[in-house]
Amino acid sequence: MRRNRTLLFILIGVALIIASNFVDELRVYQGAQIATYVVAISSIILLTGYSGQVSLGQGAFLAIGAYGAAVFRNTYHFPIAATFLVAIICAAIAGAILGIAAARLTGPYLAGTTLALALGIPSIANQFKILGGEQGLLFDVGFAPKFLGESFTQYKWFFWIALSLALISTWIMQNLLRSRYGRTWRAIRINRTAAQLQGINAPRKQVLAFTFSAAVAGLAGAMLAMTISTVSPSAFPLTLSFSILTGAVISGIATLPGVVIGAFTLVVVPELVDALTSKAALSEGVSANLPGFVISALLVLTILFAPNGPIENSHRNRAKRESKP
Repeated sequence: MRRNRTLLFILIGVALIIASNFVDELRVYQGAQIATYVVAISSIILLTGYSGQVSLGQGAFLAIGAYGAAVFRNTYHFPIAATFLVAIICAAIAGAILGIAAARLTGPYLAGTTLALALGIPSIANQFKILGGEQGLLFDVGFAPKFLGESFTQYKWFFWIALSLALISTWIMQNLLRSRYGRTWRAIRINRTAAQLQGINAPRKQVLAFTFSAAVAGLAGAMLAMTISTVSPSAFPLTLSFSILTGAVISGIATLPGVVIGAFTLVVVPELVDALTSKAALSEGVSANLPGFVISALLVLTILFAPNGPIENSHRNRAKRESKP
C-alpha cells in the first residue's frame, strides 16, 4: 500500500510538471502559491485535526521559518536546499518551546496564546537589525539550472521547487498520520482521559505534535518567501493565519487529502471573484471586499453541509448508500 501511494505521488508530480509547460506564467505562479498553501494547511490538519490543539496564529511559524531561511541565505550563503531545512529547524524549535506551554493549555487559552504570538512576531522582527526591520529581507532562490534551457522562466522554477516540497512533505505527513503517532494523537483528541488511562503521555505527545506542525509551517513560510522574494512583517499578517485556518476547515480539518481543495479555494476563488466584479463594473469598495465575503460564505456552507470536509463527507455518503439493503 505504501509503495502504491509513493508511486501515486510521483505520477502526480510528473503530470503537473508536464502540465506547467502548457499554461501561462500566471497559472504557473498560482500553482506555486497553491503548493505553498497545501503545506501550510497540512500543518493545521496535523495540529488541530489530529491532536486537537487549536492555533489561531499559525502564520507566526511561517514567519519564523521564512526569516530563518532568509538570514542563513543572505548572511551565510547557504544553498537553497539547506535554507529550506533551516526554516524547518527554526520553526520546529519555536514550536517545541510553545508546545511545552501549550501542553498545559486547552481551548480558548491555547488559541489566545498562539494568536498573541502571531500578533507579536512583526514587532519582534522590527527590533533586530539582522531581520531587516520594516523593509524585511530579500530571499532569492537563484536562477534555474542552465541545463533546463534559457526559456525556463523564474516562475516555473518557483513552481518546480514548491511542487517538489509540497509532494515530499505531504507524503511524509500522510505516512506520519497513518503511523502510531497519528493514531495516538487522534486518541488524545477524541478522549484525553481515556488515552492517558491507556498509558499515553498526552502532554509529551502534544508537544511532539506542536513541534511537527510548526516544522511544516516553517517550510511553508520559506516557500511563501520564495514566491514573493522577500521576508517582511507585512508578508505575514494576522489575516494569513486566519486564511490558513479557513482553508483547513474547507479542506476538512481531519482530512489530509482535502488540503488541495482548501489551497485551491484560497488562491483561485479570489481571482475568479475579482474577474467577475471587473466585468460587472462594481464599486471599488464592493470589489475589494467581495472575495473575502465569498471565502467566508464557502466556510459557512462547509460547516453547515460538510463539517468534515467534502472528501470525508462523500466517503460517509458512499458508506451509507452501500450499507442500505
